Amino acid sequence: MSLHQRYRMRTPSTGREVILQAEPGRTYLDRETGEELEVVAQLLPLAPSPSDLPWTVANLRICNWCDQMAPKDLNDCPVCGRRMAPLGR
Repeated sequence: MSLHQRYRMRTPSTGREVILQAEPGRTYLDRETGEELEVVAQLLPLAPSPSDLPWTVANLRICNWCDQMAPKDLNDCPVCGRRMAPLGR
């Protein structure tokens, strides 16, 4: 279970992006330039979440009960709470 929120952060001068678990009120610096990273976006799912995968098309599947999107690493659908069918190979 993921308890910390993940963010996409960017170095303003180079445009280099990194994804990390950040804490509010803390300053994060780029390793190469030493510049302060700016928050670009929060990643879904929002913390706390039973899934550790970011919500991208490659990491989602459709629940066979409610037809809603659910992360591939979960056995039970977060929307309807029912056990999803096994993933096909």
